[in-house]
Amino acid sequence: MIRIITVEREFGSGAGVIAEKIAKRLDWKLWDQRLTDEIARRMDCTRNAVEEHEERRDPAYYRLVKSFMLGSFEGSVNAPRFNTVDTDCVREVAQEILLEVAETGNCVIVGRGSAYYLANRRDAFHVFIYAPFQDKIRRLQAIGKSEKEAVSLVETVDDDRAAFIKQYFKLKWPERHRFHLMINSSIGDEVAVETILEAAAKFAKRP
Repeated sequence: MIRIITVEREFGSGAGVIAEKIAKRLDWKLWDQRLTDEIARRMDCTRNAVEEHEERRDPAYYRLVKSFMLGSFEGSVNAPRFNTVDTDCVREVAQEILLEVAETGNCVIVGRGSAYYLANRRDAFHVFIYAPFQDKIRRLQAIGKSEKEAVSLVETVDDDRAAFIKQYFKLKWPERHRFHLMINSSIGDEVAVETILEAAAKFAKRP
């Protein structure tokens, strides 16, 4: 039985919308912005603070300073005060939540390393959604981004995600063989939803 669907994605591919439609069709809980909000709640910080560190590495200078601080005697003494919102702590809280969510089941989870954290669960179906470059630009422009901003985001966000996966999972993003289905969203959101649901249902019936 499939109780979890994870949706990894290229930025601008419309995966968030597709995941939301899947969750509504199944009457399952969607963990996308909900996950960001829950991380913020547990860390007692703002959603924006969490979003700045989700699925990306902290700058090299920050990692160097943190390593120095925590590795020194003074840093060890002052470690609790150095516990600011950064990628390490956001990732740790996200992992904690994702494992809890997986146990509950009946959920659609968007990104945040979920396909990798839950890779060994037999009740999880992992999907990767991608799209042609121009389709991604059009989608972002449709939600108010300028062409220049859309191009910049498409060219950089996925690089951040790749760096995040490499650092924390030692894998080359997206590590295609880890996904049960990879789908091009240019076929249309509704067709993508139907294809994913049908594939998940058939996968659930495997021996």
